[in-house]
Amino acid sequence: MTLTIPYWHVDAFADRPFGGNQAAVMVLEEWLPDDVLVKIGGENNFAETAFVVRDATGAADWELRWCTPTYEIALCGHATLASGHVLLQRDGGERVTFRTRKSGILEVVRDGEGYEVGLPALKTAPGASDEAAPLMGGNPVAIYRPQGAEIRYHIFLYATEAEVRALDPQIRALGALGNDQFIATAPGDPGSGYDCVSRVFVPGGGVDEDSVTGSAHSLLTPFWVERLGRNNLRAHQASQRGGDLTLRLDGDRAWLGGPCVTVVEGAFYL
Repeated sequence: MTLTIPYWHVDAFADRPFGGNQAAVMVLEEWLPDDVLVKIGGENNFAETAFVVRDATGAADWELRWCTPTYEIALCGHATLASGHVLLQRDGGERVTFRTRKSGILEVVRDGEGYEVGLPALKTAPGASDEAAPLMGGNPVAIYRPQGAEIRYHIFLYATEAEVRALDPQIRALGALGNDQFIATAPGDPGSGYDCVSRVFVPGGGVDEDSVTGSAHSLLTPFWVERLGRNNLRAHQASQRGGDLTLRLDGDRAWLGGPCVTVVEGAFYL
């Protein structure tokens, strides 16, 4: 018997096709086996596929999980934004909540013509990344790590936007270090309209360079709010597809804003 799963291909943090970050959103009646979810993620071959199931506990509207082409992850911002876009467009309303397994309750709300997604704001502290630093290249002025040993993120702070854009990391060698996320960031150039820029590499997770990374900005929001001394920032991720985000810090939440566009709507047959 063929299982028909509703499917949406969404470009998140984009107001037209071919920009932002691609995500698949799939609405399930019940959870499929874990290995099947990962295989579907591999079949879709986007940075992330989001799976949602109605939350029977009453804690949120939906349960939410995310898979890269190779494994399940603990947090994904752009695919959460895409999931909120799909469900609010389909069902109406101003907000939708998601219960996740490792990142608590997440929320997507309408914001003008776009949306905001609220993620846990992850604070960082100066740290070391001795193996990764020479593989990233350039001359980072400092390296920061999240305050939590289980969170495998690295922030490399560069002096200029041009340095971030010019990076040519040793991707295969970075991937050999594990499923870590390597974030390069710098202040935006004067007159660019951006407060900060970034690039993000996750080769150990099957994503050599991510297009627009919500989870990275759950660190970059408090990081840049503290350094710039003000809230409500504009950020740009300088990937090949590129994408713009608004950033604001509200207590322990990093709110990331931007539009979404549905590129494909159909069904996945299993």
